[in-house]
Amino acid sequence: MDTFHPVLIYAGVMVGFVIANLIVIHIVGPKKKTAVKQMPYESGMDPVGDARQPFDVKFYLVAILFLVFDVELLFLYPWAVAAYLEDTTFDGVGVPMSLRATVFGVMLVFMGTLAIAYVYAWRKGVFKWR
Repeated sequence: MDTFHPVLIYAGVMVGFVIANLIVIHIVGPKKKTAVKQMPYESGMDPVGDARQPFDVKFYLVAILFLVFDVELLFLYPWAVAAYLEDTTFDGVGVPMSLRATVFGVMLVFMGTLAIAYVYAWRKGVFKWR
């Protein structure tokens, strides 16, 4: 429990810092509200049209595919690092020699699933921007 005291102190200091900044901004900040200040800001341009226009489905498909493949590829990095390390390095962080073939097979199945999903999306025409 003694090892958590610095973390708790740090968290308390950070919460206090945020609260102090909010109070100082509220006290010192400008109070005059004008029509120009209340207008929405969109990258330095005047807003045109309604903000609640429907998006094309292609935007959602690209975003979802990016998330799926990005998250799946994030699993490859720890595996590659653990496969690279030896058993004795870093107190047994690496994959034991007896399990390396099994882990390699599991990762091949994982990458095969990733490839199948990629080919499926490609054949469905998800990557074509019509």
